[in-house]
Amino acid sequence: MSRWRLVAAILLSVVCLSVSASGVTVNAQADPVGTLDNATFASALLGEEITYLVYLPHGYDSSTQRYSVLYMLHGRGDNLTAWSRAVDLLDQMIAAGEIPPVIAIMPNAPWSQRASYYIDSQYTGEPFPGKPVESAFITELIPHVDATYRTIMDRSARAVIGYSMGGYGAIRYSLAHPDLFSAAIVLSPAVYTPLPPKDSSTREFGAFGKGAVLFDDALYQSLNYPALLESFAATRLQLAMFIAVGDDEVKNPLAEDQYNDIDMEAHLLFNRVSRVRGISADLRVYDGGHDWKVWRQGFSEGMRLISKRLSAPK
Repeated sequence: MSRWRLVAAILLSVVCLSVSASGVTVNAQADPVGTLDNATFASALLGEEITYLVYLPHGYDSSTQRYSVLYMLHGRGDNLTAWSRAVDLLDQMIAAGEIPPVIAIMPNAPWSQRASYYIDSQYTGEPFPGKPVESAFITELIPHVDATYRTIMDRSARAVIGYSMGGYGAIRYSLAHPDLFSAAIVLSPAVYTPLPPKDSSTREFGAFGKGAVLFDDALYQSLNYPALLESFAATRLQLAMFIAVGDDEVKNPLAEDQYNDIDMEAHLLFNRVSRVRGISADLRVYDGGHDWKVWRQGFSEGMRLISKRLSAPK
C-alpha cells in the first residue's frame, strides 16, 4: 500500500467503539479501502514521462475481474495529487454498493506552466512551447492503462472527470472522442463562449496559441465544445454528462463579462448539450465556490448517476 493510503488504512481499520450504560460495545468494522499508487509511462509524443496516480479498488489484487476506468483531470496550477482529496468518496460509495468497483487514473498535466487545457497546443513561443497533450492522452495513456491494468476496454467502461481546467478537458474529450468515453463529470468548468474574457488566464499560457502568438481566437473557437456538438450528434452514440457548479463562483470584474462567469457558462453548457441527440445531461448548483466543497459534492453525486451507465466488473 502506498504512503497516500497508509494513514487512512490504519485509521479505517480501527474498530468503532461506543459507550452505553452497560459498558463498551462494538458498533461496526470500518469499510475496506482501495490502494493509491504512483506510476509513470514514457510518452513518445511528449518526449518525456507522464506521471499519474492509480486507484485500484479493494480486492483488485485477489481477483481476476476487469473494471471500468475513470480518467480524472486536475485544474490549472494543481498536479496529480489533487484528486486524492476525493478518493475516500470512491471507497465509501463502493463499500456502500452505490457504485461498482472502478479503477481511477489521475494524470499529471504540468505543461505550459500547468495550463495545458489538455489539448494539442500549436504554440511555439518561449519559454514554454506547447505540446500535443490531447494526442498523448488519447493515443498513448489510454492504451497504456488498458495494457497495464485489468480494464474493460470499451467506451461503456470509461468516464472522464475534471474540475476547472480539467472540466474543460472532460467536456472536450467526451465530445471529441465519443468512441472512447460514455460518461463525463464536469465540475466548475473553465470554459468560455464564444471567447474568454480579455483578462482570462486561458489567454496567458499558450495552450490556445499558434506560432509565437499566445492566444488565437479562431483556434480557440475551433477547439471549444460548441464546434463539437454537430459531429457528436452524427455519431448517434449515447453520452451521460453531469455538470455541477457553485453559486459563489468568482465573478468577472467587468459587467460586460458576466456571461463568461463560470456559473453562467455551466448553465449555458447544460442548455446547449441538452439539445444534442444522444446526450443525457444533468445540472446541479451547490452552495459554494470554485473549491473542493463543490467538487467533492459534485463528484459524489455525479458518480452515483453516471455509474448506472458504466460496465460492472466482469
